[in-house]
Amino acid sequence: MAKEDPYAALKYKEFNVFLLVRFAMVFAWSMQFVVIEWEVYSLTKNPLSLGIIGLMEVIPAVSLALFAGHVVDQKEKKGLLVKCILGFSIISLGLFLLTWPTIIKDWSKNSILYAIYFLVFLGGIVRAFLGPTIFSLFALIVPKKVYPNAATWSSSVWQMGAVLGPALAGLTINWIGVHWSMCLIFFFSLMALITLSKIEKKPILNPKIGEPVLESLKEGVKFVFGTKIILGAITLDMVAVLFGGAIALLPIYAQDILKVGPEGFGILRAAPAVGALVIMFTSAHFPLNKKAGLKLLGSIFGFGICIIVFGISTSFWISVIALFFSGVTDGISMIIRQTILQLRTPDEMRGRVASVNSMFVGSSNELGAFESGLTAKLMGTVTAVVFGGSMTLITVLFTAAISPTFRKLDLRKDLLEHENSSQ
Repeated sequence: MAKEDPYAALKYKEFNVFLLVRFAMVFAWSMQFVVIEWEVYSLTKNPLSLGIIGLMEVIPAVSLALFAGHVVDQKEKKGLLVKCILGFSIISLGLFLLTWPTIIKDWSKNSILYAIYFLVFLGGIVRAFLGPTIFSLFALIVPKKVYPNAATWSSSVWQMGAVLGPALAGLTINWIGVHWSMCLIFFFSLMALITLSKIEKKPILNPKIGEPVLESLKEGVKFVFGTKIILGAITLDMVAVLFGGAIALLPIYAQDILKVGPEGFGILRAAPAVGALVIMFTSAHFPLNKKAGLKLLGSIFGFGICIIVFGISTSFWISVIALFFSGVTDGISMIIRQTILQLRTPDEMRGRVASVNSMFVGSSNELGAFESGLTAKLMGTVTAVVFGGSMTLITVLFTAAISPTFRKLDLRKDLLEHENSSQ
C-alpha cells in the first residue's frame, strides 16, 4: 500500500468548501453555547442552571434523532443543510435580541431565562438534522479511497471549531460583551450559508426511497447494534464524554475557584484549541489507522486523567495545561471514531447511522453538562469533576478488558479494501 498523502482530501475543491462550512457552523454553535452559559450563570449563580441549558438542547436532539436520520437518507443533502443553517441563524438572531438591553430592560429575570431556554430547545431540533446531514454530505464530496484522510481533516476542523468557538466566546464576552458576541455568532452562521452555495446538489444514493419510516428506522438501529466495532466506538466515547463534561463548569472555575474573570475564562477555553491544532497537523502526517483500537482507548484514558488534574488544580496555569492535553486526547479520539464510522457505514444508511451516533455521542455533551451541573450542585464542583474523570477511566479499563476485538482493531485493512475497490 502506497504511503498516504497527508493532503489527499484537500485536493478536492468542494471538500475545502465543506471544511469551511463545517468549521463556521461548529465554531458558531459552540461559541453560542458558551455565551449562553455565561449569561445564564450570571443571571442565576446556580450551577444547576448550566445543566438545564444542556438538557433543553438534548431533549429534542435525542427525541428526533432517528426520524432525522430517516429524512436525511431520503432527501437531497445540500438542500437540507441550507435549511439547518437557516434555522440556526434565526435562533442566533433571537438570542442577539434577548441580550439587547434596550429590548429586555422591562423583562423579569425569569422571563429572559425561560426565553433563552426556549431558543436552546429549538436549537436542539435543528441539531437533530444538522449532524446526520453533514455526515452524509461528506461521503458524497470525496471518493472512498481518501475517506480516512478526509475524516482526519473533517474531525480536526470540528475539534478546532468546538474549542476555538468557546475560546473566542470567553474573550469577546470580556471585550465587547454578551450582546455583541451574539452578533458575531449570527455573522458566522450567515458566512456558512453563503459558503455552502459553492457546493453542488448531490444525488440521493438510497435505493429505498419512500421506504416506511418505522421500517427504515428499524434497519438503521439494527445495523448499528449489529456492527460491534461501530457500537463499541460510539458507546465508549458517549460514556467518556458524559462523565467528562467538566468543561460545562468552566464559568464556575473562572468566576469562583480560580478567580480569573472573563479573560482567564477565555484562556481556559482556548487551551484545548491549541491541543486540537497540534493534532490536526500531526495526525494528517502520521495517520492513526494502525492499532486504532488501542489508540482510541489510550486517548480517552488520557482525557480522563486530564479532567481529574483540571478538577483538583488550584493553579491557573496547571489548569490550562490539563485542558491543553484534554484537547489533544479528545482530538485523537474523535478522528479515529469518525474514520471508523465513515469506512464501515454503507452510503444508503449514513443518515441513520449518524443519527444514532448523535443520540449516543453528540447528545452526551449536553447530558454531560447536565450531569456535571447536577453533581456539582449535589457534591460540590471539584468533587463532581474528579468523579466524572474517574468514571471515564473506569469505562476505558472495562471496555479494554471485555473487548479483545476492539483492542486489536486496525483500520489499515479497511483502507486497503477501499483503495482496491476504487481502482
